[in-house]
Amino acid sequence: MNEHLYPLAVELLQQLISVPSLSKEENKTASLIEDFFNHYNVENLRKGNNVWSRNKFFDPSKPTILLNSHHDTVKPNPAYTRDPFLPEIFDGKIFGLGSNDAGGPLVALIMTYFYYYRETDLKYNFVFVASAEEEISGMNGIELVWPELPHIDFAIVGEPTLMKMAVAEKGLMVLDCTARGKAGHAAREEGVNAIYSALKDIEWFRTFQFPKISPTLGNIKMSVTVIQAGQAHNQVPSECKFTVDCRITDQYSLEEVLDTIKKNVSCEVVPRSLRLKPKGVDQNHSLIMAAKKLGIEMYGSPTTSDQALIPVPSIKLGPGDSARSHSADEFIYLEEINHGINGYIKFIDNL
Repeated sequence: MNEHLYPLAVELLQQLISVPSLSKEENKTASLIEDFFNHYNVENLRKGNNVWSRNKFFDPSKPTILLNSHHDTVKPNPAYTRDPFLPEIFDGKIFGLGSNDAGGPLVALIMTYFYYYRETDLKYNFVFVASAEEEISGMNGIELVWPELPHIDFAIVGEPTLMKMAVAEKGLMVLDCTARGKAGHAAREEGVNAIYSALKDIEWFRTFQFPKISPTLGNIKMSVTVIQAGQAHNQVPSECKFTVDCRITDQYSLEEVLDTIKKNVSCEVVPRSLRLKPKGVDQNHSLIMAAKKLGIEMYGSPTTSDQALIPVPSIKLGPGDSARSHSADEFIYLEEINHGINGYIKFIDNL
């Protein structure tokens, strides 16, 4: 199916790998994607480092599907043995930074979009967005371009899922917590040790279980990941700061979880953001019905993506394997890209 699209996908992926595109530094890959679209006479627009397009015969009376993936990458893993910006093909794999996350899904979705771009009798409209700053959940990614887009009914987000469908995704809330005490000399019975105060709250974060369990995402997970306190061995610290990583399921809003936390701990709690919301799709949505019809395996994803910032029903689906993301000598199988293009088209045709 559509074998002519596969060589274009590989060619584009090689070009993308060869151009560094760390988060906030994606201007060159954004230009590359623009040029690629222009070369094939696909109209496109750009805002910041986000490139977007809508199908040629867009009909406002029809529902619209967003196809989205990102073109930024993390920094190369220090354990790389290959040049991360050299797109080498070897043993059926293409190596290079961002090849798997999310270059493979990105080029597969672009080819899928090309497949539908000039069709005149579509059931759905299509909008494609190559977004920036996904890896850092930055403010200049999908959120920046969203107001420019036409009305979106639902979305397919391209991430490496082995073409299994993530029907839910945990939200992320990072908390900066401060326990306060009173400074004093460690040799005397004076002061109030802020570390001891923090320990009580840290133990609460470690042991507390929210009662509602998500059928796809399981329990909410809270992890204390950073602690900072003290200035000298002989001084009782007056302040202890710690960071909590909270992965929130679709059974709660971020605000509900934050309220519960504040009611149970004595430290000051400040969320860095309430933007990265948990996502879930109604079991009767056409996205779910199509997956069931095609026998696509469905699961809940513990990792955060642009899904968290897309305010409409969405699923995560794409070629490649999340286990390879951010790894040294990152790669994607060439056959995975081909399978991804065909898989996307088959899935959309069954919506």
